[in-house]
Amino acid sequence: MPGRRSKSEKKDDGDKQLRRDPYEVLGVSRNSTDQEIKSAYRKMALKFHPDKNANDPKAADTFKEVTFSYNILSDPDKRRQYDSAGFEAVESDSQELELDLSSLGAVNTMFAALFSKLGVPIKTTVSATILEEALNGLVTIRPLTLGQFISKRVEKQCAHFYSVTITEEEARAGFVCRVQSSDKSKFKLLYFDQEDNGGLSLALQEDSAKTGKVTSAGMYFLGFPVYRLDQTMNSIAAAKDPDTSFFRKLDGFQPCELTELKAGTHVFAVYGDNFFKSANYTIEALCAAPFSEEKDNLRNVETQILSKRAEISKFEAEYREVLAQFTEMTSRYAHEMQTIDELLKQRNEIHASYSVVPLKRSCSSKSRCKTSSKESKEDGEAREKRNTRERTKKKKWFNLHLRVDKRKAC
Repeated sequence: MPGRRSKSEKKDDGDKQLRRDPYEVLGVSRNSTDQEIKSAYRKMALKFHPDKNANDPKAADTFKEVTFSYNILSDPDKRRQYDSAGFEAVESDSQELELDLSSLGAVNTMFAALFSKLGVPIKTTVSATILEEALNGLVTIRPLTLGQFISKRVEKQCAHFYSVTITEEEARAGFVCRVQSSDKSKFKLLYFDQEDNGGLSLALQEDSAKTGKVTSAGMYFLGFPVYRLDQTMNSIAAAKDPDTSFFRKLDGFQPCELTELKAGTHVFAVYGDNFFKSANYTIEALCAAPFSEEKDNLRNVETQILSKRAEISKFEAEYREVLAQFTEMTSRYAHEMQTIDELLKQRNEIHASYSVVPLKRSCSSKSRCKTSSKESKEDGEAREKRNTRERTKKKKWFNLHLRVDKRKAC
Protein backbone atom coordinates (compact mmCIF):
# COMPACT_ATOMS: atom_id res chain seq x y z
CA MET A 1 0.00 0.00 0.00
CA PRO A 2 1.61 3.31 -1.01
CA GLY A 3 2.41 5.75 1.78
CA ARG A 4 0.60 9.03 2.14
CA ARG A 5 2.30 12.02 0.57
CA SER A 6 2.93 15.18 2.51
CA LYS A 7 1.38 18.51 1.60
CA SER A 8 4.79 19.94 0.74
CA GLU A 9 5.42 17.13 -1.76
CA LYS A 10 2.04 17.72 -3.37
CA LYS A 11 2.80 21.43 -3.55
CA ASP A 12 6.18 20.76 -5.19
CA ASP A 13 4.49 18.55 -7.78
CA GLY A 14 1.95 21.30 -8.42
CA ASP A 15 4.73 23.85 -8.90
CA LYS A 16 6.50 21.55 -11.38
CA GLN A 17 3.29 21.08 -13.38
CA LEU A 18 2.73 24.85 -13.52
CA ARG A 19 6.23 25.61 -14.79
CA ARG A 20 6.22 27.31 -18.14
CA ASP A 21 8.66 26.73 -20.94
CA PRO A 22 11.75 28.95 -20.29
CA TYR A 23 11.73 30.08 -23.92
CA GLU A 24 8.09 31.13 -23.54
CA VAL A 25 8.84 32.95 -20.26
CA LEU A 26 11.62 35.03 -21.83
CA GLY A 27 9.75 35.46 -25.13
CA VAL A 28 12.51 34.01 -27.33
CA SER A 29 12.64 31.16 -29.82
CA ARG A 30 14.48 27.85 -29.35
CA ASN A 31 17.18 28.84 -31.83
CA SER A 32 17.86 32.22 -30.17
CA THR A 33 21.46 33.21 -29.59
CA ASP A 34 22.97 33.70 -26.14
CA GLN A 35 22.97 37.45 -26.71
CA GLU A 36 19.25 37.48 -27.58
CA ILE A 37 18.42 35.44 -24.47
CA LYS A 38 20.51 37.71 -22.25
CA SER A 39 18.93 40.88 -23.67
CA ALA A 40 15.42 39.48 -23.17
CA TYR A 41 16.26 38.53 -19.59
CA ARG A 42 17.68 41.95 -18.73
CA LYS A 43 14.58 43.75 -19.99
CA MET A 44 12.14 41.46 -18.18
CA ALA A 45 14.18 41.42 -14.97
CA LEU A 46 14.22 45.20 -14.99
CA LYS A 47 10.48 45.35 -15.61
CA PHE A 48 9.49 42.93 -12.83
CA HIS A 49 12.26 43.67 -10.33
CA PRO A 50 11.01 43.76 -6.68
CA ASP A 51 12.47 47.25 -6.20
CA LYS A 52 10.05 48.62 -8.79
CA ASN A 53 7.10 46.46 -7.73
CA ALA A 54 7.30 46.44 -3.95
CA ASN A 55 3.56 45.77 -3.36
CA ASP A 56 2.92 43.48 -6.30
CA PRO A 57 3.24 39.75 -5.45
CA LYS A 58 2.51 38.75 -9.06
CA ALA A 59 5.50 40.77 -10.26
CA ALA A 60 7.68 39.07 -7.63
CA ASP A 61 6.55 35.63 -8.85
CA THR A 62 7.20 36.64 -12.45
CA PHE A 63 10.67 37.90 -11.51
CA LYS A 64 11.50 34.52 -9.91
CA GLU A 65 10.18 32.70 -12.99
CA VAL A 66 12.24 34.90 -15.32
CA THR A 67 15.38 34.35 -13.23
CA PHE A 68 14.81 30.59 -13.08
CA SER A 69 14.30 30.43 -16.87
CA TYR A 70 17.42 32.46 -17.56
CA ASN A 71 19.52 30.27 -15.25
CA ILE A 72 18.62 27.31 -17.47
CA LEU A 73 19.02 28.93 -20.88
CA SER A 74 22.19 30.88 -20.04
CA ASP A 75 24.08 27.66 -19.18
CA PRO A 76 24.94 25.68 -22.36
CA ASP A 77 24.86 22.31 -20.57
CA LYS A 78 21.56 22.94 -18.79
CA ARG A 79 20.03 24.35 -21.95
CA ARG A 80 21.05 21.22 -23.85
CA GLN A 81 19.67 19.01 -21.07
CA TYR A 82 16.38 20.88 -21.03
CA ASP A 83 16.04 20.75 -24.83
CA SER A 84 16.52 16.98 -24.76
CA ALA A 85 14.56 15.93 -21.64
CA GLY A 86 12.75 18.93 -20.16
CA PHE A 87 12.76 20.05 -16.53
CA GLU A 88 13.50 16.58 -15.19
CA ALA A 89 17.01 16.73 -16.66
CA VAL A 90 17.75 20.02 -14.92
CA GLU A 91 18.69 20.06 -11.25
CA SER A 92 16.46 22.87 -10.12
CA ASP A 93 17.86 22.78 -6.58
CA SER A 94 21.31 23.74 -7.83
CA GLN A 95 20.18 26.81 -9.77
CA GLU A 96 22.14 29.86 -8.77
CA LEU A 97 20.40 33.13 -8.06
CA GLU A 98 22.00 36.48 -8.65
CA LEU A 99 21.71 38.85 -5.69
CA ASP A 100 21.07 42.55 -6.06
CA LEU A 101 23.08 43.87 -3.10
CA SER A 102 21.38 47.25 -3.26
CA SER A 103 18.05 45.60 -2.37
CA LEU A 104 19.45 43.62 0.59
CA GLY A 105 19.26 44.87 4.15
CA ALA A 106 22.34 45.42 6.28
CA VAL A 107 22.02 42.05 8.02
CA ASN A 108 21.57 40.06 4.79
CA THR A 109 24.45 41.91 3.18
CA MET A 110 26.64 41.08 6.18
CA PHE A 111 25.77 37.38 5.90
CA ALA A 112 26.42 37.42 2.15
CA ALA A 113 29.83 39.03 2.74
CA LEU A 114 30.64 36.44 5.41
CA PHE A 115 29.77 33.52 3.14
CA SER A 116 31.82 35.08 0.35
CA LYS A 117 34.84 35.33 2.68
CA LEU A 118 34.40 31.64 3.55
CA GLY A 119 34.68 30.75 -0.14
CA VAL A 120 30.99 30.27 -0.93
CA PRO A 121 30.42 31.54 -4.50
CA ILE A 122 27.83 34.34 -4.40
CA LYS A 123 26.74 35.77 -7.72
CA THR A 124 25.55 39.35 -7.73
CA THR A 125 23.65 41.35 -10.29
CA VAL A 126 23.69 45.00 -11.25
CA SER A 127 21.32 47.20 -9.27
CA ALA A 128 17.93 47.65 -10.93
CA THR A 129 18.15 51.37 -10.19
CA ILE A 130 21.33 51.70 -12.25
CA LEU A 131 19.85 49.73 -15.16
CA GLU A 132 16.66 51.80 -15.11
CA GLU A 133 18.57 55.09 -15.10
CA ALA A 134 20.68 53.87 -18.01
CA LEU A 135 17.60 52.73 -19.93
CA ASN A 136 16.01 56.14 -19.44
CA GLY A 137 19.19 58.00 -20.44
CA LEU A 138 19.67 59.57 -17.02
CA VAL A 139 23.33 58.64 -16.47
CA THR A 140 26.42 60.83 -16.83
CA ILE A 141 28.85 59.55 -19.46
CA ARG A 142 32.52 60.55 -19.40
CA PRO A 143 34.70 60.38 -22.55
CA LEU A 144 37.54 57.85 -22.52
CA THR A 145 40.29 58.50 -25.03
CA LEU A 146 41.70 55.51 -26.89
CA GLY A 147 45.17 54.62 -25.62
CA GLN A 148 44.79 56.41 -22.27
CA PHE A 149 43.63 55.35 -18.81
CA ILE A 150 41.55 56.87 -16.02
CA SER A 151 41.78 56.03 -12.31
CA LYS A 152 38.71 56.59 -10.13
CA ARG A 153 36.83 55.40 -7.06
CA VAL A 154 33.25 54.17 -7.47
CA GLU A 155 30.86 53.71 -4.55
CA LYS A 156 29.31 50.32 -3.83
CA GLN A 157 26.35 49.46 -6.07
CA CYS A 158 27.03 52.56 -8.19
CA ALA A 159 28.47 52.88 -11.70
CA HIS A 160 30.73 55.17 -13.72
CA PHE A 161 29.91 55.34 -17.44
CA TYR A 162 32.46 55.94 -20.21
CA SER A 163 32.16 56.46 -23.97
CA VAL A 164 34.83 55.37 -26.45
CA THR A 165 34.83 56.33 -30.14
CA ILE A 166 36.64 54.13 -32.67
CA THR A 167 37.20 54.45 -36.40
CA GLU A 168 36.68 51.85 -39.14
CA GLU A 169 40.39 51.04 -39.17
CA GLU A 170 40.53 50.66 -35.39
CA ALA A 171 37.43 48.45 -35.43
CA ARG A 172 39.05 46.13 -38.01
CA ALA A 173 42.30 45.98 -36.01
CA GLY A 174 40.43 45.05 -32.83
CA PHE A 175 39.48 46.80 -29.61
CA VAL A 176 40.14 46.01 -25.93
CA CYS A 177 38.67 47.53 -22.76
CA ARG A 178 40.32 46.53 -19.47
CA VAL A 179 39.78 47.45 -15.82
CA GLN A 180 41.96 46.54 -12.86
CA SER A 181 42.05 47.29 -9.14
CA SER A 182 45.32 47.34 -7.21
CA ASP A 183 43.54 46.99 -3.84
CA LYS A 184 41.67 43.89 -5.12
CA SER A 185 38.23 45.51 -5.08
CA LYS A 186 35.28 43.66 -6.57
CA PHE A 187 33.67 45.28 -9.60
CA LYS A 188 31.89 44.55 -12.87
CA LEU A 189 32.82 45.76 -16.34
CA LEU A 190 29.64 46.47 -18.32
CA TYR A 191 28.97 47.10 -22.01
CA PHE A 192 25.72 48.76 -23.14
CA ASP A 193 23.81 48.76 -26.40
CA GLN A 194 22.42 52.13 -27.42
CA GLU A 195 18.64 52.12 -27.92
CA ASP A 196 16.78 54.21 -30.49
CA ASN A 197 15.31 56.42 -27.76
CA GLY A 198 18.80 57.33 -26.52
CA GLY A 199 18.72 54.96 -23.58
CA LEU A 200 21.24 52.23 -22.78
CA SER A 201 20.50 48.51 -22.28
CA LEU A 202 22.98 46.15 -20.69
CA ALA A 203 24.47 43.77 -23.26
CA LEU A 204 27.66 42.31 -21.74
CA GLN A 205 28.95 41.87 -18.20
CA GLU A 206 32.31 40.68 -16.88
CA ASP A 207 32.91 40.11 -13.17
CA SER A 208 36.34 40.94 -11.76
CA ALA A 209 38.65 38.07 -10.86
CA LYS A 210 41.90 37.85 -8.91
CA THR A 211 44.89 37.78 -11.25
CA GLY A 212 48.09 37.93 -9.25
CA LYS A 213 48.21 40.99 -6.99
CA VAL A 214 45.20 42.73 -8.57
CA THR A 215 41.61 42.07 -9.59
CA SER A 216 40.85 42.61 -13.24
CA ALA A 217 38.22 42.24 -15.96
CA GLY A 218 38.40 42.78 -19.69
CA MET A 219 36.45 42.68 -22.93
CA TYR A 220 38.28 41.71 -26.10
CA PHE A 221 36.76 42.45 -29.51
CA LEU A 222 39.43 41.02 -31.81
CA GLY A 223 37.44 39.70 -34.78
CA PHE A 224 37.57 36.06 -33.69
CA PRO A 225 35.90 34.16 -30.82
CA VAL A 226 37.49 35.09 -27.51
CA TYR A 227 36.62 33.01 -24.46
CA ARG A 228 35.73 33.97 -20.92
CA LEU A 229 36.14 31.79 -17.82
CA ASP A 230 33.29 31.66 -15.30
CA GLN A 231 35.10 30.64 -12.10
CA THR A 232 31.89 30.39 -10.06
CA MET A 233 31.09 27.03 -11.63
CA ASN A 234 34.46 25.65 -10.53
CA SER A 235 34.00 27.05 -7.00
CA ILE A 236 30.76 25.11 -6.61
CA ALA A 237 32.40 21.92 -7.88
CA ALA A 238 35.37 22.41 -5.52
CA ALA A 239 33.03 22.60 -2.55
CA LYS A 240 31.66 19.17 -3.45
CA ASP A 241 34.76 17.22 -4.44
CA PRO A 242 38.41 18.16 -5.24
CA ASP A 243 38.54 15.69 -8.13
CA THR A 244 35.37 17.13 -9.61
CA SER A 245 36.87 20.60 -9.21
CA PHE A 246 39.80 19.60 -11.42
CA PHE A 247 37.70 17.95 -14.11
CA ARG A 248 35.18 20.83 -14.15
CA LYS A 249 37.78 23.59 -14.10
CA LEU A 250 37.30 24.41 -17.79
CA ASP A 251 33.52 23.96 -17.93
CA GLY A 252 33.09 27.71 -17.45
CA PHE A 253 35.33 28.40 -20.46
CA GLN A 254 32.73 29.77 -22.88
CA PRO A 255 32.92 32.07 -25.93
CA CYS A 256 31.99 35.72 -25.53
CA GLU A 257 28.79 36.86 -27.20
CA LEU A 258 30.41 39.61 -29.29
CA THR A 259 33.59 39.20 -31.31
CA GLU A 260 33.91 42.68 -32.83
CA LEU A 261 32.61 46.24 -32.57
CA LYS A 262 31.56 48.51 -35.39
CA ALA A 263 32.97 51.95 -35.91
CA GLY A 264 31.29 54.60 -33.77
CA THR A 265 30.79 55.43 -30.10
CA HIS A 266 30.46 52.66 -27.53
CA VAL A 267 29.50 52.89 -23.87
CA PHE A 268 31.15 50.96 -21.04
CA ALA A 269 30.68 51.19 -17.28
CA VAL A 270 32.48 50.16 -14.09
CA TYR A 271 30.09 48.96 -11.37
CA GLY A 272 31.21 48.82 -7.71
CA ASP A 273 30.50 45.28 -6.49
CA ASN A 274 32.00 45.37 -2.99
CA PHE A 275 29.66 44.50 -0.13
CA PHE A 276 30.42 47.50 2.07
CA LYS A 277 33.16 49.74 0.70
CA SER A 278 33.85 51.66 -2.50
CA ALA A 279 36.07 50.24 -5.26
CA ASN A 280 39.26 51.81 -6.64
CA TYR A 281 39.89 51.04 -10.30
CA THR A 282 41.79 51.99 -13.44
CA ILE A 283 40.08 51.70 -16.84
CA GLU A 284 41.77 51.84 -20.25
CA ALA A 285 40.66 51.42 -23.85
CA LEU A 286 43.14 50.17 -26.44
CA CYS A 287 43.33 49.56 -30.16
CA ALA A 288 44.71 46.05 -30.77
CA ALA A 289 46.81 47.07 -33.81
CA PRO A 290 50.13 47.39 -31.87
CA PHE A 291 49.44 44.05 -30.15
CA SER A 292 49.47 41.72 -33.15
CA GLU A 293 51.80 39.22 -31.45
CA GLU A 294 49.63 39.12 -28.33
CA LYS A 295 46.58 38.65 -30.55
CA ASP A 296 48.09 35.56 -32.19
CA ASN A 297 49.30 34.20 -28.84
CA LEU A 298 45.83 34.57 -27.33
CA ARG A 299 44.22 32.71 -30.21
CA ASN A 300 46.79 29.88 -29.97
CA VAL A 301 46.52 29.54 -26.18
CA GLU A 302 42.74 29.43 -26.21
CA THR A 303 42.83 26.81 -28.96
CA GLN A 304 45.10 24.70 -26.76
CA ILE A 305 42.76 25.19 -23.79
CA LEU A 306 39.81 23.94 -25.85
CA SER A 307 41.82 20.88 -26.92
CA LYS A 308 42.86 20.27 -23.34
CA ARG A 309 39.22 20.48 -22.20
CA ALA A 310 38.32 17.71 -24.65
CA GLU A 311 41.29 15.62 -23.45
CA ILE A 312 40.36 16.10 -19.80
CA SER A 313 36.82 14.95 -20.53
CA LYS A 314 38.17 11.64 -21.89
CA PHE A 315 40.78 11.39 -19.14
CA GLU A 316 38.08 11.71 -16.46
CA ALA A 317 36.45 8.45 -17.55
CA GLU A 318 39.82 6.65 -17.44
CA TYR A 319 40.67 8.22 -14.07
CA ARG A 320 37.35 7.25 -12.50
CA GLU A 321 37.78 3.66 -13.70
CA VAL A 322 41.33 3.37 -12.36
CA LEU A 323 40.32 5.09 -9.10
CA ALA A 324 37.51 2.58 -8.61
CA GLN A 325 39.97 -0.27 -9.22
CA PHE A 326 42.48 1.27 -6.80
CA THR A 327 39.80 1.66 -4.12
CA GLU A 328 38.80 -1.95 -4.64
CA MET A 329 42.43 -3.12 -4.47
CA THR A 330 43.18 -1.20 -1.26
CA SER A 331 40.04 -2.59 0.34
CA ARG A 332 41.01 -6.09 -0.69
CA TYR A 333 44.57 -5.51 0.56
CA ALA A 334 43.29 -4.62 4.05
CA HIS A 335 40.92 -7.60 4.04
CA GLU A 336 43.61 -10.07 2.93
CA MET A 337 46.07 -8.77 5.55
CA GLN A 338 43.49 -9.24 8.30
CA THR A 339 42.67 -12.76 7.05
CA ILE A 340 46.35 -13.80 7.00
CA ASP A 341 46.89 -12.50 10.55
CA GLU A 342 43.89 -14.48 11.79
CA LEU A 343 45.11 -17.69 10.11
CA LEU A 344 48.61 -17.35 11.57
CA LYS A 345 47.12 -16.79 15.02
CA GLN A 346 45.02 -19.94 14.69
CA ARG A 347 48.15 -21.85 13.56
CA ASN A 348 50.11 -20.73 16.63
CA GLU A 349 47.27 -21.79 18.91
CA ILE A 350 47.17 -25.25 17.31
CA HIS A 351 50.95 -25.60 17.75
CA ALA A 352 50.63 -24.65 21.42
CA SER A 353 47.95 -27.30 21.97
CA TYR A 354 50.49 -30.12 21.25
CA SER A 355 51.76 -30.28 24.88
CA VAL A 356 51.20 -32.19 28.18
CA VAL A 357 53.17 -29.73 30.30
CA PRO A 358 50.84 -28.10 32.81
CA LEU A 359 50.63 -24.42 32.36
CA LYS A 360 51.96 -22.25 35.18
CA ARG A 361 49.27 -20.50 37.08
CA SER A 362 49.38 -16.93 36.17
CA CYS A 363 47.66 -13.92 37.57
CA SER A 364 44.10 -13.70 36.46
CA SER A 365 44.48 -10.10 35.61
CA LYS A 366 47.05 -7.39 35.36
CA SER A 367 45.57 -5.47 38.26
CA ARG A 368 45.73 -8.50 40.61
CA CYS A 369 49.37 -9.11 39.68
CA LYS A 370 50.12 -5.48 40.40
CA THR A 371 48.32 -5.64 43.74
CA SER A 372 50.09 -8.83 44.88
CA SER A 373 53.50 -7.50 43.89
CA LYS A 374 52.77 -4.27 45.73
CA GLU A 375 51.67 -6.16 48.86
CA SER A 376 54.76 -8.38 48.82
CA LYS A 377 56.93 -5.31 48.44
CA GLU A 378 55.25 -3.64 51.40
CA ASP A 379 55.66 -6.83 53.51
CA GLY A 380 59.36 -6.95 52.69
CA GLU A 381 59.85 -3.33 53.67
CA ALA A 382 58.04 -3.86 57.02
CA ARG A 383 60.12 -6.96 57.75
CA GLU A 384 63.32 -5.07 57.02
CA LYS A 385 62.35 -2.23 59.35
CA ARG A 386 61.57 -4.72 62.16
CA ASN A 387 64.92 -6.47 61.76
CA THR A 388 66.69 -3.13 61.85
CA ARG A 389 65.05 -2.17 65.13
CA GLU A 390 65.98 -5.56 66.68
CA ARG A 391 69.62 -5.19 65.65
CA THR A 392 69.90 -1.76 67.24
CA LYS A 393 68.61 -3.15 70.56
CA LYS A 394 71.34 -5.85 70.79
CA LYS A 395 74.44 -4.89 72.82
CA LYS A 396 77.74 -5.13 71.18
CA TRP A 397 81.13 -5.73 72.87
CA PHE A 398 82.22 -2.11 72.58
CA ASN A 399 79.03 -0.97 74.24
CA LEU A 400 79.52 -3.08 77.42
CA HIS A 401 78.88 -1.12 80.60
CA LEU A 402 81.94 -1.65 82.79
CA ARG A 403 81.88 -0.70 86.49
CA VAL A 404 85.04 1.10 87.53
CA ASP A 405 86.07 1.38 91.17
CA LYS A 406 87.01 4.93 91.72
CA ARG A 407 88.50 4.40 95.19
CA LYS A 408 92.15 5.13 95.56
CA ALA A 409 94.62 2.35 96.00
CA CYS A 410 95.90 1.54 99.42
